[in-house]
Amino acid sequence: MREKILKVLDKNGRVTPEDLAIMLDLDVETVVKEIKAMEEERIICGYPTLINWDKTECERVTALIEVKVTPQRGLGFDKIAERIYKFDQVQSVSLISGSFDLCVMIEGRNMREVSSFVSEKLAPLESVLSTSTNFILKKYKEHGLELTDEGNKDERMLITP
Repeated sequence: MREKILKVLDKNGRVTPEDLAIMLDLDVETVVKEIKAMEEERIICGYPTLINWDKTECERVTALIEVKVTPQRGLGFDKIAERIYKFDQVQSVSLISGSFDLCVMIEGRNMREVSSFVSEKLAPLESVLSTSTNFILKKYKEHGLELTDEGNKDERMLITP
């Protein structure tokens, strides 16, 4: 039951408990109790809004920064990851496999702001060995949802007699 509730909320955090109960053939009280329990257990950590910033007047730059770090004895990568995710610009931090250890997503008003963050805040951290910054040029899909209008176009060829 929890997995079904989570799948619906993952696609639409605004669905009401009443609608959720109807969709999953459950009673409203059960849905409300499960959601409250999952919030208390930090299974549900929040209800963010997905915004397509390209369709607004706001200038934003998103960067994916790969970070190679020295893990701390007894703490592994957790302490340095925590230090990084405390910065306001940081949207997400993930431990990854491959050539780098952490993947950090940040947002800034422009490339200069992102560059300043990397050179003045991230790179100087004691455990950080190296970084590689990649700028996101265009987002097509995020959080399982299409952000472009192209996904809604009918691309079939029109045939006329």
